[in-house]
Amino acid sequence: MSSISSMRSSALTLSEVERVAGSVLDEVERAVVGKREALELVLLGILADGHVLIEDFPGLAKTLIARSFAQALTLDFKRIQFTPDLMPSDVTGSAIFNPRSSAFEFRGGPIFTNLLLADEINRAPAKTQAALLEAMQESQVTVDGVSHELRPPFTVLATQNPIEYEGTYPLPEAQLDRFLLRMGVGYPTREQEWEMLERRLANRRDEVTLEPRAGPAELAGMRQTIERVHVDPSVGRYMVELVTATRQSARVQVGASPRGSLALLKLARCRAALRGRDFVVPEDVKAVAIPALGHRLTLRPELWVQRVRGEDVVAECLESVPTPAHSPQ
Repeated sequence: MSSISSMRSSALTLSEVERVAGSVLDEVERAVVGKREALELVLLGILADGHVLIEDFPGLAKTLIARSFAQALTLDFKRIQFTPDLMPSDVTGSAIFNPRSSAFEFRGGPIFTNLLLADEINRAPAKTQAALLEAMQESQVTVDGVSHELRPPFTVLATQNPIEYEGTYPLPEAQLDRFLLRMGVGYPTREQEWEMLERRLANRRDEVTLEPRAGPAELAGMRQTIERVHVDPSVGRYMVELVTATRQSARVQVGASPRGSLALLKLARCRAALRGRDFVVPEDVKAVAIPALGHRLTLRPELWVQRVRGEDVVAECLESVPTPAHSPQ
């Protein structure tokens, strides 16, 4: 796909979805070496019209991933560096007095974009974090009692460091639940890291310019196609059983909410479409269960000593809940 097609919003065929998604991932991998699985999760979040929280150590290409997807998908991109002195108006915008008209005029902040990188989101106080809540849930911001809609597509990719907590403000459960999935990137293997160095030597500069492989119209068409992906009742009930198991776990104070069930549904359908299938299989659900549910659990306080995470509980639920013998027929 050498150029972006004209603006069209009709649904794509499944083969087109598979081809375009693969082309986008291949292009992003030119900048981010050897992280296909992590990149696919980010793309699943974008296709599912959700928001993604990337939690990992510094220097693992979290910011680069966001910029690369914006280039490959031809999306308007803005970045906000969250700091303790960041104000809500720095995110949403504010009303500015215009002396010519003798009236206040609204000037939108960086949140008015397609792909917003909220870098180190846990470094801003709760009041500023909350400025994102309405936008993430309702695709609008309200300033001085007036609501301003965000044009689609709108996706938040937020990052945070899981080890450095001094001077940070942990995200409350209500905001964590707004993220469709939480994921990590992980360190590269020796071979992947050497490949990264080889590419840098060959490129002779730090920046990698990516080619556009899709646009907002193609993205809208892919989303329409995904809405046609069939979910058999047996697979749908399997999703419900997994979420219910998180609520019944002895390690959990609060289990996954119904929003977690919806996240499983949306991500599993996207994964099926990326593989050229018009139906979801249990393996799709298993592949997305941990990133979709792990951050939605509130564990018992005594478990922090054992370093148990929500992801560990979801993994236990995947082992204990019987997998349905699903047939696409």
